[in-house]
Amino acid sequence: MTRTLPLARLAPIIFALALAACGSSGTPPPPPYQPGQPVTVDVTGYFTPGSTVLDAYSGTNALVSSTGTVTVTPGAEGLVLLEAAGATPTAFTWKNATVYYAITDRYADGNVLNNDSYGRTAGTTAAGDVGGWHGGDWTGLKAKLPELKALGVTALWISPIVEQVHGWVAGGNGAFQHFAYAGYWALDFTELDQNFGTEADLKALVDEAHAQGIRVLVDVVLNHPGYATGDDLLHYLPSVFKDGTGAAYTAWLATNPTNWNDFNSFVDYTKGLEWAHWWGPNWIRAGFGYPFQTGGSTNETMQLTFLPDFKTETAGEAGLPDLFNPSWTHPKTPTNAVTMAGASVRDYLVKWQTDWVRKLGIDGFRCDTALNVEKASWAALKVAGTNALADWKLANPAKAIDAAPFWMTGEVYGHGVGKDGYYTLGGFDSLINFDFQLAVRDLLIYSPTSTLAAGAATLDPLYQRYADALSVDPAFDALSYLSSHDTRLFYSLVANDPVRQRQALTALLLVPGGAQLFYGDESGRRLGPDGGDATQGTRSDMNWTSIDTTIQGHAARLANFRKRHAAIGAGTHARLSSPAGTWAFGRKQGSDAVVVILTAPR
Repeated sequence: MTRTLPLARLAPIIFALALAACGSSGTPPPPPYQPGQPVTVDVTGYFTPGSTVLDAYSGTNALVSSTGTVTVTPGAEGLVLLEAAGATPTAFTWKNATVYYAITDRYADGNVLNNDSYGRTAGTTAAGDVGGWHGGDWTGLKAKLPELKALGVTALWISPIVEQVHGWVAGGNGAFQHFAYAGYWALDFTELDQNFGTEADLKALVDEAHAQGIRVLVDVVLNHPGYATGDDLLHYLPSVFKDGTGAAYTAWLATNPTNWNDFNSFVDYTKGLEWAHWWGPNWIRAGFGYPFQTGGSTNETMQLTFLPDFKTETAGEAGLPDLFNPSWTHPKTPTNAVTMAGASVRDYLVKWQTDWVRKLGIDGFRCDTALNVEKASWAALKVAGTNALADWKLANPAKAIDAAPFWMTGEVYGHGVGKDGYYTLGGFDSLINFDFQLAVRDLLIYSPTSTLAAGAATLDPLYQRYADALSVDPAFDALSYLSSHDTRLFYSLVANDPVRQRQALTALLLVPGGAQLFYGDESGRRLGPDGGDATQGTRSDMNWTSIDTTIQGHAARLANFRKRHAAIGAGTHARLSSPAGTWAFGRKQGSDAVVVILTAPR
């Protein structure tokens, strides 16, 4: 039964509720923060009352009051990065790393003499600029290391280093010739690709990076070799051409074709017994007919984009493919591939990849298509990489950057921040976080007027969830990103708006766990031509002649702040009380503490 109170008895209740809404004094709540005003935040637990703090973004000092509050006035970017004045930088940790990913071929050309290795410019047209080799190399990367150090980078991730297929496949539905410039189509894992340089060049890059305080990660592929391109078949396996020699294919090339897919009409993909001299049936699944198995239906056995799938899960002696056998009619030379008694496909690939660690002191791997290789193979790679780096450090104590063990992160497509069998069974220290790009996109793109401060209700719980998981588990890490070569270039998503790009970089470089910059995220690099293949545009040449210094300077302040404070990536996270229209949070790990205040940029 419902009872209705008379109005006279309701009046005191209504008045009391109104007082509660306004505060005990009856005063209305303060108006939302307006850009340019000072902000006061309680920093108790992060900084000592009476101490001086530095805003690392503006370079100005502030005093912590006796009650534990600090008052600062954010600048035009609306960002304050507070640290104790004179704080000692913390030691490096991978949880706090800023990893810079450069596609070597597209970054910097330090030696024009290696640009046409293996005759790779032959037959390319103007459209070939989309998927062709552009000249970047390890010498060019080495020359840019001082700039990466100034940016605050603590690890450099480079493209796969091994020799790639010499020719091309059709890209963009036949619109352009797609070469292996990105490094994911290996021909010989025991040789370095000459377009990138020599072993001495790569050694010089790694040694100088270590001298600059930058670790080096190499991208590795266990899932597949490269495609069998026309140029490679002419050299090593002409018998699989329909005419048995490749003469018709060579004549077709001379006609300046308009659809590069037509290359396939000259190759017989059903000559299984001939294809067995390539990567043989003990090694790969492929649609070559008997005696090959075709790709399976599971993530681990499928053929990705028609690439041959390595049978890494198969036990037993694989034998060396005829391609690398000196007694074969058309052997690949040079190669360092030698027969290993009793070795499986996994054994060969693990040895070939980790031999470079033992030779050069590579600090870790980024593992391509980790979703599509069984975890036991990744675990074997991690063990071998750990042993190889330990051997190198023992032999090169003066060159070792630190005593940290070998580190491994992986691409498990669609993975977020969550610990699973890839860590416990696969040996991974970290996995790439595919969720973060989408979260920042939704915040800054689908709500164009939104800012990080306005979106705190979304972003702070995300940070909290990441920090809660990462800060308590030494064996768990994640690597978040804004842009990548296989997804999107974030600057294009924000319509090349430097203000929103700076906001996005703020979100990334303050993320718990590792942060990955894709080359040009920090400089305003724009999409290039794509030839009908959207991912090609994300791989445009580094924009050395059109650097946006507002974006670059912003990224450097954040990344260097991050570099000094392990609490950012590895610490606990807590939102702090701050005026409406602002967002403040603290991070803490042991004695290392920071406070961040964000308002709308102006």
